[in-house]
Amino acid sequence: MTPTATTSTAPNPRTALWSVKDTAAYLQVPSKTLYEWRYKGDGPPSHRVGRYVRYLPDEVHAWVRSR
Repeated sequence: MTPTATTSTAPNPRTALWSVKDTAAYLQVPSKTLYEWRYKGDGPPSHRVGRYVRYLPDEVHAWVRSR
């Protein structure tokens, strides 16, 4: 019997969407701050995926560089 190859289901960090918690950790701000920025129209671009708010890492990096 030969072992079967397993594929990794871990998302690629360059293409994976970040949650509010992930983005807050990266920016070193509370999650509440991201929700406030989103409400005010400030902060990094965010996207709705179903009922969740998600961030594209490249857009977050670009937002940080533009500050």
